[in-house]
Amino acid sequence: MRRALLVDDNAEFLATARRLLERQGIAVVGVASTGAEALRRAVQHNPDVILVDVDLGEESGFDVAESLGTTSARRWPVILVSVYPEQDLEDLLEASSAIGFVSKSQLSAQAIIDLLDDGDRDLPPPN
Repeated sequence: MRRALLVDDNAEFLATARRLLERQGIAVVGVASTGAEALRRAVQHNPDVILVDVDLGEESGFDVAESLGTTSARRWPVILVSVYPEQDLEDLLEASSAIGFVSKSQLSAQAIIDLLDDGDRDLPPPN
C-alpha cells in the first residue's frame, strides 16, 4: 500500500482528500498546512509521496515542493495539486522539482500511482 502525506491550508480539502484516497487504497500517514509542518511530518512518517497544494496561503506550494524534493534528510517524490487548470501552471510545473500535477477535481489513488510509476521509470538504474 502506498503511503501519502497531504499538504494543504484548507482543512476541508485535507479531510475530503484523506477519505477519498484511503477508500481507494492509499494510506494517508499525515497532513500538514505549512511547509515547515510538512517537512516535520515527512521526516516523522517517511511517506512514499507528498501531495502539495500549489497555493498554500502565505507560502508557495512550488517552494515547499522544492524544499521537500531536495532536503538533505531524503528526497521525497512530490505531486503538486491545485484547483487551477494544469495549463495555467504549465511553465511553473515544468520548472518545478515535482514529479507531476493532479487537479484537485481529478484527484484519485490511480492518478497518484500512475505519476509515481512514471517517476520510477525516470530514475537512473541502481549501480
